[in-house]
Amino acid sequence: MDFTGINKILVIRLSSLGDILLTTPLIRSIKMKYPDTSIDFILKEQYKDLLIHNHYLSNLIEYKFSRTAKKGLFARLKKNNYDFVIDLQNNFRSAEIRRIIKARSAKFNKLTLEKFLLVKLKINKIKNVPPIPVRYSQALPDFCLDDSGLDLFIPNSTGAQLIDDETFIGFAPGSKHFTKMWLKEYFIELGNLFVKKGYKVVLFGGKDDLQTCYYLSTKIPGSVNLSNDDKLFNTAVDMKRCKAVVCNDSGLMHVACALRVPVLAIFGSTVKEFGFLPYKNKNIILENEGLYCRPCSHIGRDKCPEKHFRCMKELTPKSAYEKINLLLNSK
Repeated sequence: MDFTGINKILVIRLSSLGDILLTTPLIRSIKMKYPDTSIDFILKEQYKDLLIHNHYLSNLIEYKFSRTAKKGLFARLKKNNYDFVIDLQNNFRSAEIRRIIKARSAKFNKLTLEKFLLVKLKINKIKNVPPIPVRYSQALPDFCLDDSGLDLFIPNSTGAQLIDDETFIGFAPGSKHFTKMWLKEYFIELGNLFVKKGYKVVLFGGKDDLQTCYYLSTKIPGSVNLSNDDKLFNTAVDMKRCKAVVCNDSGLMHVACALRVPVLAIFGSTVKEFGFLPYKNKNIILENEGLYCRPCSHIGRDKCPEKHFRCMKELTPKSAYEKINLLLNSK
């Protein structure tokens, strides 16, 4: 895709945390190759901190759901005279935005049929499909990404709570869906293994994870509970001080990758083929490979449909401890 002569681009990705971070290689690659092209980005208001300090973007536009807000938004978008729209959301809301703007456009292929076949029939047509950032770029014919990873820009004014002279291991135990969450008792056992080795465990999470992080903090001696009310920059500035982060297949996994912190990523009901794996960052993925019922969903479920939850229960703290030590000791 040649953007020569294209002055203004709008990128659409309304949600969520990880999905938006995974757009950053494409944003950077376009801007670096075509520095005179202006790139705007539209997203839901609650995710603006992900990109608010991204210097590759010209404008950040907040999408709101009310009829009055949308009317004003659409009028503004029309006046911006975009030459090209890159739709990385590809749903009815993003299609509405494309129709309003009436510019040339490209959209992300969500591989809906292929995901359905893998989840429902265990027919794997996406075994060799590249990770999501590359798939985002494939919406643009013959466009290649640079070789760097994800971007997250933290303002210098954000103060850290952790002291640099200690050895920290981060735990991010949360996820939106139950079947993507490693067992709390496993996090506790793993945390105590690290405490015995002289590490200090730091707990990270947003407002949905406050109870889980508090509970873990009461069971892991000396642990530091830094869960908060979705204050991304506060989480990020302290996560950067960790030697590694243990996390589920979640948004904070991608935050750790954007910060270049090694991750042990624990995959339960979801699989790497969906493309949401750690991108261009030092990592090890712990998963129950070969389990007949995986994946049971491409986004996660609120309970195990097979009622055994083997995808997580059979991933023991001992195996996680061994893997993260490999990660810490590798170059």
